[in-house]
Amino acid sequence: MSVCVLLGACTELAGVQAPADPSGAATQAPARNTAAPATEIETPAPASSAIAAHFQRVESRRLANGLLRTNPRPADLPFGARDLEDTFVRVALHDEYTFVGNRLIEQKTPAPLRRWRAPVRMRLHFGDSVPDAMQQADTQLVTRFAARLGTLTGHPVSVTQGSANFHVLVLDEAERRAIGPQLRRLIPGIDRPTQDVVVNLPLSVSCVVLAFSRSGTDTYTDAVAIIRAELPELSRRACYYEELAQGMGLPNDSPRARPSLFNDAAEFAVLTGLDEHLLRVLYDSRLRPGIREPEARPIIRRIASEMLGGES
Repeated sequence: MSVCVLLGACTELAGVQAPADPSGAATQAPARNTAAPATEIETPAPASSAIAAHFQRVESRRLANGLLRTNPRPADLPFGARDLEDTFVRVALHDEYTFVGNRLIEQKTPAPLRRWRAPVRMRLHFGDSVPDAMQQADTQLVTRFAARLGTLTGHPVSVTQGSANFHVLVLDEAERRAIGPQLRRLIPGIDRPTQDVVVNLPLSVSCVVLAFSRSGTDTYTDAVAIIRAELPELSRRACYYEELAQGMGLPNDSPRARPSLFNDAAEFAVLTGLDEHLLRVLYDSRLRPGIREPEARPIIRRIASEMLGGES
């Protein structure tokens, strides 16, 4: 038995609860899928150069509007213990989207706390379209960020070239549209609706992460992140930071999460001080996978008060 959670996607899709079964047996029978198989996409893939130009325009527009900020501790957005408590509840204990049959709909719903028990072993998979220099730079960035995630959470996180349970795929449009067979190898038993979310990713979405529990519990056992290779450097780095951090167990975005990566407005392109505290709270031993807001909130309040000295 297993479940899949589409934890987050930049920029407009986040926190999706999806039916899936990496072990081959669904936790509940989904509606019959009538969509075309992922390998039978009828429309041709747009030119990668056109997609790259699109995302360059998006990044330029955001920068012009004061977004994609790279200061992790902005003086204009102070936060205290109550802000940390409320943000954690919104980001860690809610889902933003859900599957109804094979349809993905926006529906914010309360969710249990989910996180990893086993050490997280990340592996990068680059498509042939990705230049060697970009592969090397991105590998260094992800290796450093994995170590940082391990330090913040107190949970083992590393990058490996061997057996992995968190796969990071960097692909252009054509490579992603043909990714179905590789997804099935990486996550055996992945269901068609979940697979189609990745294969048919709309242009409004830059990157996405999915996490799985093979036991059907609230403990993650596998994850896969998809990063568009066409993204300009700043947006691509922001995707790595957001999706890998969300893949630790922070499924939702909220417009009230500030200063934070976990906000669809793309205000920040780096992990902020508030985000660091969210990760620390997530892996605090006083919380456990499966706990929900009514029981968790008093515990979160104590943890937040300890971290921020009772600031309001």
